[in-house]
Amino acid sequence: MTSPGIRVAAYVVRDRAVPEVLVFDHIGMPEAGTQVPAGGVESGEGLEEAVLREVAEETGLSRATVVRRIAVEDKPHPDTGRPRRTSFFLLRAPADTSDAWVHHVHGDGDDAGLTFACRFLPLPLKQPLADDQDTWLGHVDPRWTTVAGDAR
Repeated sequence: MTSPGIRVAAYVVRDRAVPEVLVFDHIGMPEAGTQVPAGGVESGEGLEEAVLREVAEETGLSRATVVRRIAVEDKPHPDTGRPRRTSFFLLRAPADTSDAWVHHVHGDGDDAGLTFACRFLPLPLKQPLADDQDTWLGHVDPRWTTVAGDAR
């Protein structure tokens, strides 16, 4: 049996009139769907360190802070079917964080060279995220459970 890939995912929330969660879309790759920052944990890296790194790498946001781990999900990769274990974390972003921005990913990771359109969406979400990434939002606050939709 193959060991699962160890991953992290971030619900980066900022408090405004209503709470909002940070999401992004791949520019030029609409089939990827709207996502939250997520990715693999590097060798020797702690989970909280990894989730902060992934947020910074994929969105450029470096002012988020970890609040707590919400859930651990064992679910195969949607394309390859390889096993993976993802720890979902709640993070906070400062209220004065921009509403939306474009981030070009640098470095040598899998996302290097990609460009992401980042934005905050009000909670609860009106549509589900790619790969059911919104599944655990209701575990942070039941009012954050995604309202409806089936286009994942």
